[in-house]
Amino acid sequence: MFILNKTQSIADNFLSEIRDQSVQHDRLRFRHNLKRLGSLLAYEVSKDLQFTNESIQTPLTETTVSVMSDDIVIISILRAAIPFGEGFLDIFDKAEVGFIGAARQEANGNEIEIALDYKAAPDLAGKTLIIVDPMLATGKSLVKSINKLLTNGTPKIIHLASVIAAPEGIEYITKNLSLDFRIWTCAVDEKLNELSYIVPGLGDAGDLAFGPKL
Repeated sequence: MFILNKTQSIADNFLSEIRDQSVQHDRLRFRHNLKRLGSLLAYEVSKDLQFTNESIQTPLTETTVSVMSDDIVIISILRAAIPFGEGFLDIFDKAEVGFIGAARQEANGNEIEIALDYKAAPDLAGKTLIIVDPMLATGKSLVKSINKLLTNGTPKIIHLASVIAAPEGIEYITKNLSLDFRIWTCAVDEKLNELSYIVPGLGDAGDLAFGPKL
């Protein structure tokens, strides 16, 4: 697992702003910071991908360069992942793109259920799948989304990218996902509260990015 804020960088500024209530009211800035964190994390993910050597012709001579060879698909979990996913697309500009809708629903007691109501994804067989979702809380939505996506084929590897993750979600994914996967996050927070929200977290990323929903 890769954690971006284990090393101090400009990413800490962006993380601070998306958490800070005095800044969160600015939806444009919130979305922009999600996008910037997506680009920074995508760069780190790129270091784990496959590359090949190719010959190119510069204006002066022929030279050998290293070029990424992975066939990438980026899947954003609606709706909060839209700006975060745009940051990944700025880096992986030739990637195929898909979307899946996963919403948490309150069940009996404090139990959380996940409703999947939308999927638009390309063929995934043998490809490098990057799933982006700003908040990795319980991990249930990611596992359920992956199981639904597998009807489009089995990817070579799955990269799970989040802005903030909870230890409980990381543990759930580790126990319930049998495919080859990597977890990439900007920060791992303390815990989930009794309502399964990440603490200290930042609140509802979708509402902060786009406004409250009915």
